[in-house]
Amino acid sequence: MSVVVTGGAGFIGSHVVDAFFEKGFEVTVLDNFSTGRAANLDHVADKIRMIECDLSFNGDWEREIEAADFVIHLAALADIVPSIQNPKSYYDSNVTGTFNVLSAAKRGDVKKVVYSASSSCYGIAGTNPTSETALIMPEYPYALTKRMGEELVMHWQKVYNLPCISLRFFNVYGTRSRTSGTYGAMFGVFLAQKLAGSPFTVVGDGNQTRDFTYVTDVANAVYTAALSDVQGEIMNVGSGQTISVNMIVDLLGGEKTYIPKRPGEPDCTFADIAKIQDLLSWSPKVDIVDGVRRVLENIDYWRDAVVWTPESINEATKDWFKYLKS
Repeated sequence: MSVVVTGGAGFIGSHVVDAFFEKGFEVTVLDNFSTGRAANLDHVADKIRMIECDLSFNGDWEREIEAADFVIHLAALADIVPSIQNPKSYYDSNVTGTFNVLSAAKRGDVKKVVYSASSSCYGIAGTNPTSETALIMPEYPYALTKRMGEELVMHWQKVYNLPCISLRFFNVYGTRSRTSGTYGAMFGVFLAQKLAGSPFTVVGDGNQTRDFTYVTDVANAVYTAALSDVQGEIMNVGSGQTISVNMIVDLLGGEKTYIPKRPGEPDCTFADIAKIQDLLSWSPKVDIVDGVRRVLENIDYWRDAVVWTPESINEATKDWFKYLKS
């Protein structure tokens, strides 16, 4: 059996590659390496195929999709501030790229397309835990474009009978998370600060909570969804708990400094995972204590990452405060 993983050199993608490779699949990775790193796949580089390409443009890469048994579509631009500054790039990557992937899959005989959606589509959720029936209220272009990609996926399922599943990821963390220069995910910021002996820059009072979901649990959910008989469904993927940022700081160990609370961010993210537990018999395995331990054991990965300070964060997030509403 063969699988194509778009964005397979990235943080989540490389773990998804591992999940399929360990089960004996022939794996092809499509990646433009804008944020993904070939080094994330060094341990399997001689056993898989890697093709550098941009999914927002038609090209020979489409033949890989057409010939695949399964397609895992993870390739996307992430992060909030760059999406505010460059919405067209996000549309091209997250919407046009998804359209092109679906079009190629429709021409082939693909058994399942699994789409990586984002819990950011819920915006500031009105209820927690948040179920898949909650209102969709994206706060910024990244969230909007990921939701638009999800709508395309569900529409292709409905109109063209293309077997699809959309998985809405909540606050994924773990080894191989991004180290690029864009200010983004909390764990990457904190780990670089810890290596540098700098204080952790905690937003607000640190009492906000997040559904931190370990990356191998997410990869397992993707694999399980692909191999299941379920299609045409949207499902949350979360940890089953919500943890404060202050607790993460305590687990990582170090000093902290506080920076202003930002508009457009929820006080809590917390996935209702009853649907995926029921339909796929999937449950998370890695709790927060074990997950942080695994990350700290591999902390050297972030040795060359940007070390953010309150001043540099303030400069990088000016557009966040300018455009997003409280």
